[in-house]
Amino acid sequence: MFNSMKLNSRLAAAAFGALAIGTVAFSTSAAAAPLPIFPFFLVPQTEAAPPPVQSAPQVQDEDRSAELPARLRRQIVEYPTREAAGTIIIDTPHTYLYYVLGGGRAIRYGIGVGREGFTWSGTQTITKKAEWPDWTPPPEMIARQPYLPRHMAGGPGNPLGARAMYLGGTVYRIHGTNAPETIGTHVSSGCLRLTNADVVDLYSRVNVGTKVIVLPMTDRRADLGSATR
Repeated sequence: MFNSMKLNSRLAAAAFGALAIGTVAFSTSAAAAPLPIFPFFLVPQTEAAPPPVQSAPQVQDEDRSAELPARLRRQIVEYPTREAAGTIIIDTPHTYLYYVLGGGRAIRYGIGVGREGFTWSGTQTITKKAEWPDWTPPPEMIARQPYLPRHMAGGPGNPLGARAMYLGGTVYRIHGTNAPETIGTHVSSGCLRLTNADVVDLYSRVNVGTKVIVLPMTDRRADLGSATR
């Protein structure tokens, strides 16, 4: 029995030795073998898409302005005047705005003017132009209509419409409107309104410094503008 146990111990030692040698051999072989080389590819960096360009609001009342009575539609008319070409004349009683072309002609636009008690007259100049202007009602208007917003950002829902031309140091403007059905009426607090399509056209023709003559309501001369086309 003693000899058998001794034999088993020798076999176990031999097996352990063989295992140790194999492990060392494997480690040496693994260390000596070159590491596998994998190809390295650069992953292209994709650029982030640029943010979409915010386009200006579009004028959308072209079709609605076409529904205006013929006399209120934009047209070239005969208009004899001594005023220089480029002058704006507001015919308050007849709700017209004339842009003088010279040579006895003018472009006539239908407009909305001040309601009773809010018309005015005189000579001013355009001191500022703005596209899709913000609206800040003056204190006098807030006092009369306290429900009005204190400030409204420009846009299609803004009462000043697509363009505004500011008159001197007054609170009055020539501007567009989101209610083209009011053209030809006495409706405002003194400002002069055109359809958005018409105010964009006028805006493109005038510059800061343009002379503006506003005729009084009492000037009841006959309408001088007869259509040329």
